[in-house]
Amino acid sequence: MGLSITSTVLVLSCSPQTKMIEVVLNDRLGKKVKVKCNEDDTIGDLKKLVAAQTGTRPDKIRIQKWYNTYKDHITLKDYEIHDGMGLELYYN
Repeated sequence: MGLSITSTVLVLSCSPQTKMIEVVLNDRLGKKVKVKCNEDDTIGDLKKLVAAQTGTRPDKIRIQKWYNTYKDHITLKDYEIHDGMGLELYYN
């Protein structure tokens, strides 16, 4: 299972035409995760990158900002998530 997450990370970070950004996710329990990803990655891809750093399964992660829960199939660019932006990390 760890091999598939690693291979996904390699595929996601190889596209040269997109801009790399760093997103900060805070779970309000003392864990703050900084993730480097592409603007055209989906929220589902971001969850996989967070899962690789935290050891939590991607399907147990919920990413939101205030009351807006982000959907897995929509890209970071569509949600207007930019470099250095902070998001909330919750565990289902």
